[in-house]
Amino acid sequence: MAEVVEAGGWGLLAGSALLVGAVLGYALRIPQWVNASVMAFGAGVLLSAVSFELVEEAYQLAGLAPAAVGTVAGAVAYTAGNVLLARRGARHRKRSGAHQRQPSETQVAGSGLALALGALLDGVPESAVIGVSLVDGGAVSLVTVVAVFISNVPEGLSSSAGMRAAGRGPGYVFGVWGGIAAASTVAAVLGYSAVGGLSPAVIAAVTALAAGAILAMIADTMIPEAFENAHLAIGLITVSGFLVSFSLSHL
Repeated sequence: MAEVVEAGGWGLLAGSALLVGAVLGYALRIPQWVNASVMAFGAGVLLSAVSFELVEEAYQLAGLAPAAVGTVAGAVAYTAGNVLLARRGARHRKRSGAHQRQPSETQVAGSGLALALGALLDGVPESAVIGVSLVDGGAVSLVTVVAVFISNVPEGLSSSAGMRAAGRGPGYVFGVWGGIAAASTVAAVLGYSAVGGLSPAVIAAVTALAAGAILAMIADTMIPEAFENAHLAIGLITVSGFLVSFSLSHL
């Protein structure tokens, strides 16, 4: 029981960064190049965590096949969900720029719900893998928690700025991100409780599944937002985030 509570606590901590970012993005008029730079840094942090914590852990647990199959399956599942939501107005849910703006409810009916579901699709794999990390050895992967927390701030920041630009009120914006923070808690608990006691091959596949979904999310939603407003600096900023996460994993 204590481990379940711990998993939920870590998931809530990581998910709360989304709400922090949402408050900043909605309340402040942050320049788009700052949004893009923070998003690039967060993408680099997550890329490192996926490489050295998730896929590597899956490989060490069960070898190449479960790691590879799980990663591909996660990317396919994420992409399928993303395609469905994109058709309903959630394609640019992390975009805050004028060229690729989120649609208002008047422009695309049902886009508000699609945006909320898109945020849920982005956040669940990250939180679930935090719970899964507790299964092996009973200690959470602090690098994964830190990486998810750091990357969640720019996600919430940029997306809430885009929601504000689309005319959505604070009740909707903070309701969405507060709900996602709560869902992160549930996802971490389920990640721990559903995987605990299963074979190393299954744990590896689930870990890789989350890794594949996160990688697809980075490529589809985070990097485009960063590139749109930080063309020349995105590479350097992303590498900086990558190295910060890499350093944490080797301390």
